[in-house]
Amino acid sequence: MEQNVNVLNNRVNAGTQTCATHLEITWFALAAALFTMWMPPRPIMLKKGSTIALFATAALAASATAASSPSAPETVPTPTVPAAAAEAGKDVVHQLNNAFAKVFEIVAPSVVIIEVTKKIDGNDGPTLDDLFFQNQPDDDNHRRGPHNPQPIQSEGSGFIVRPDGYILTNFHVLEGAEKVEVKLKDARSFQARIVGTDEKTDIAVVKIEAVNLPVVQLADSDAVRVGQFAFAIGAPFKLDYTFTYGVVSGKGRNKLLDSGGYSISDYIQTDASINPGNSGGPLCDIDGKVIGMNTLINGLNRGLGFAIPSNLANEIGQQLIAGHKIVRPWLGIRIETLGDDPSIRELFKGLEKGVVVRTIEADAPAYKSELRPFDVITQVDDAPVGSDTQLQREVLKKKIGQNVELTVWRKGQTMKIPITTGELPNEISRAANEPAQPNGPRQEEANKFGLQVQDLTKEMATRLKLTVEQGVIVTDVADNSLAAAQDIQREDVITEVDGKPIANVASFREALGKADPRKGILLYLDRKGSKTFAVLKATG
Repeated sequence: MEQNVNVLNNRVNAGTQTCATHLEITWFALAAALFTMWMPPRPIMLKKGSTIALFATAALAASATAASSPSAPETVPTPTVPAAAAEAGKDVVHQLNNAFAKVFEIVAPSVVIIEVTKKIDGNDGPTLDDLFFQNQPDDDNHRRGPHNPQPIQSEGSGFIVRPDGYILTNFHVLEGAEKVEVKLKDARSFQARIVGTDEKTDIAVVKIEAVNLPVVQLADSDAVRVGQFAFAIGAPFKLDYTFTYGVVSGKGRNKLLDSGGYSISDYIQTDASINPGNSGGPLCDIDGKVIGMNTLINGLNRGLGFAIPSNLANEIGQQLIAGHKIVRPWLGIRIETLGDDPSIRELFKGLEKGVVVRTIEADAPAYKSELRPFDVITQVDDAPVGSDTQLQREVLKKKIGQNVELTVWRKGQTMKIPITTGELPNEISRAANEPAQPNGPRQEEANKFGLQVQDLTKEMATRLKLTVEQGVIVTDVADNSLAAAQDIQREDVITEVDGKPIANVASFREALGKADPRKGILLYLDRKGSKTFAVLKATG
C-alpha cells in the first residue's frame, strides 16, 4: 500500500492532477464495501447506467476543476485514509466475513430438513401453513386441483435439541401429516414420529431413532437486543440449508394472527430473509446460539419475519418431550386495551388506562363471577395492567383453579371481583347462527339504528336454547347500519340499555327514546350464552 502511495505522489509531482480524485473514489469504494458487509442486502432500484454516471460525474468534476486553474501552484495531496487504517479496515471485513461463515458452520449440522406427506381432501380449507406463509403457485404442488387425489408434499425445517434425536419445529409444518421424514446435514434420512404439538404456540416436537447427534445451543431470548445480528437457516422453496442474515428489528410483537383475542407468543422480528420452508428453523445470534424459531412472515420479500423466542420454544418443547399435556389458565373473557376503540373512549372519562371486557364466554370462569361486559380491569391481584397483553401475561402466571382478584372500574366506581381460573379449552365455542324466525308477537323496527327486534318469549328461549328469559331478541340487522357496524347479530338478546333492564319491546323503545345517540347508547347483549356489549353512536 505504501508503494502505491509513493507512486501516486510521484504522479502528482509529474502533473497528474486527477489522481487525488481517483484515490478518493478508491477509498469511497472501500467504504461502500465495508457498508455493504455490515448491512443486510437490499434490492436497490437504479436506472440503467446511473451508478456509472455517479462515478463519471465525480471524475469529470475533478477534471474540470483541474482544467479551470492551469496557473495554480501544484500541491501534493495527502492520502485520504492512512495505509495502516486501510489494512485495519480490510482486517475488520475479513473478521466479519469469518464470523458470519462460522455461524453457519456451527449451527448447520444441527439443522434438519423436514419433508411431510399430507393426505389431500377435496374439501380442505385453508391450513395453518396458508395462514403463516402465503403460499405461491408451485409447479410441484398439485393440491389445488380438486380432482387430483395425490398426496401433498411440503417441506419445513427444524433443529436438534437432544443428541438422542429430539427435534423442535413448528406445529403448522406437521399439521395433517401422514408421514414425516427428516434429512440431516450429513445426507442421512430418518422416518420421524410426532412426539407432541401445541397449536396455540405453533410448537411441535418430532423424534428420530439416532444417537450422538449434534445439538444447537439455546440463547436467552430475553437478553436479545434490537439491532443485533440475526441469521436464519432453513429450506426456503426447497433450497436446503439456505443461510441469510439481517438484524433483530423488533421484539415483543404479538396479535399477528386472528386467534380469537388469545395470543401467547411475543415474537422476535427480523429482516433476515425468511420464506416458505424456513418454518421451524433456527434464528441465531453472532455466536451461533439459537434465539428463536422462525415461524411467520408478513408477505414475501417485505423484510418482515417473525420467530418464536427460544425461551418459550424450549419451555414448551421440554414439556412435550416429557409427555406432559400443555394446559393454561384462563378467565374466559375477550378483551381489548382501553383506547383501542376510539368510538367508545369518551365513555370511560376519568380512567387513564386499563383493559375493557368485550365479551364473557358462556360457562367460562368469568361467567360465574360478578364481572360484566364493559367493565375495565385495572389490576390482577396487585399487578397493574394497562393493556390486553399485560392482562393475559398476568393470568398465564396463575395455576388452574387458583383464585385471582380483579380490580374493576365500572361507571366511575372501583370494585374488587374474585374469579377462580379454569383450564383454557382447545376450542372456544362460537355461537351458531341459526336465524330466528320473526313469527312471534309484536315487532319493532328501530330504523335509526338498523335493528329489528321482538319480545323474547319463554317458548322462543327454549326453542333457541337461550340462557336468558327476559329482553328483546334481534330478528334482523340492516346492512351498513349502526347496528351492523357494531357487529350486532341476529338472535342476540338485548338485556339492558344504558344499564336499564329491558323486559319487552315497549321498554326497549322507551329506553332508546331517552338515550342520546350522540354520546353513545350502551347495549348489553346475550349471545348464545356469552355476554357482550355494543355501543350505538351516531356520527355527524
